[in-house]
Amino acid sequence: MGKCCKCNSRLLCMCLLPCMMTGHLLVYILVSIFVAITYTPPKISVHYVAPGTSANSSVLASHPLHPFWNLRLEDSALWNQMQHALDRRHNPILTGNTSGILRNPKRKRVSKIKDGCFPDCMAQCSFPHVNGFDGFPDQMKAFVRSMHCREYPSLISQPGLCRKNNSSLDLDSPMLVMAIKSQVGNFENRQAIRETWGRSGLVKGESNKKGGLVRTVFLLGRQDSSTGPHPDLKNLLQLENQRFGDILQWDFRDTFFNLTLKDLLFWQWFQKYCPKATFVFKGDDDVFVRTGALLDYLNKQWDEHKLWRAYTNETEMNLFVGDVINNAMPNREPSTKYYIPGGFYKGAYPAYAGGGGVVYSGSLALRLKRVSERVHLFPIDDVYLGMCLHRLGLSPSHHPGFLTFDLPEGDRGKPCAYKSVLLVHRRTPNEMLTLWRWLQNLPDHC
Repeated sequence: MGKCCKCNSRLLCMCLLPCMMTGHLLVYILVSIFVAITYTPPKISVHYVAPGTSANSSVLASHPLHPFWNLRLEDSALWNQMQHALDRRHNPILTGNTSGILRNPKRKRVSKIKDGCFPDCMAQCSFPHVNGFDGFPDQMKAFVRSMHCREYPSLISQPGLCRKNNSSLDLDSPMLVMAIKSQVGNFENRQAIRETWGRSGLVKGESNKKGGLVRTVFLLGRQDSSTGPHPDLKNLLQLENQRFGDILQWDFRDTFFNLTLKDLLFWQWFQKYCPKATFVFKGDDDVFVRTGALLDYLNKQWDEHKLWRAYTNETEMNLFVGDVINNAMPNREPSTKYYIPGGFYKGAYPAYAGGGGVVYSGSLALRLKRVSERVHLFPIDDVYLGMCLHRLGLSPSHHPGFLTFDLPEGDRGKPCAYKSVLLVHRRTPNEMLTLWRWLQNLPDHC
């Protein structure tokens, strides 16, 4: 009798167990569906609105708010559709690459706009249909037609700039590479930078005098009849390069929407010829930098990183510093050069450092180069850097010394007002020379 009861109990348990598991599963599914239906995403406040932004641009895209493998497709915006497809191809869950790191990063890749489309830069590649494309401004149409191009021939390069045998200072690599975006005709700006804050060589810090080796390069595209009425300055540029050896030029149209290419192509050059540089400054040729003070700041950051590295396994330095803008919306005013049509990009921008100058670690520059292969080009270069940082799971750090919107007007002529400044935007060549003289002899009472 006891045996029979025991058998009946086991049989009853075996029958009830699947029913109980099925019941729990049904409850879990019902709760999940209820949560998904009733969930309301948090409202994000806009801390900064780009000049000329439309008041109606309040719908946020998935890009800044969700992981990069999110499968939700944004409708009617060309860049979002293309990036969505690219994100799916690099989805670590779908590809089995759970680390999220690009496989074989040394292998050259051509950015695909549609599966099976591997265009060269002279051919036009197809892209998702979007309503309103015919109404895009000409510069946006030109950008879209060539945004699959990432490789351009080098016209002028500096392969030996960072080599030890090219330096009499017996230093292995530069402490700081200053990559300045310029144009062919801006010789005065480049020369003013060479004579002041952008001098190549061993530069002392302002406070501790430690300093470091600085190498400056100017990033140029091609400026000719295809970009507007320009005089032919190719011969003068060649003479300038022979004299100073600091020009990097590539064979693409030097336009505002192509500034992003200067970042991509500089990263390629940097990886090949200067990968051991500790820091990179990327800026425009109309900013003024207190290079000695910047070196003081960077030496402090490097010392702290080495101390941190000694107690942890963290070898990568994630420094990216500038004037950070959060939750900015695209400029929807057609009359401005920053105009981004709603049919091209939908949503808010990720956090980015803008306004003419940022500084980041050399190791991060190499990772930005790799991750840029899975982020479609965007016509605003500062925003594109923010997108690449976002893909790395990083955010730019704000530094109050980066005055990209300038000092108050009443303080601009006062030398003491620049005591805590690392970068100020904008300055003409003459103003750079004047400001440089001021800062060599700051009054003791500052």
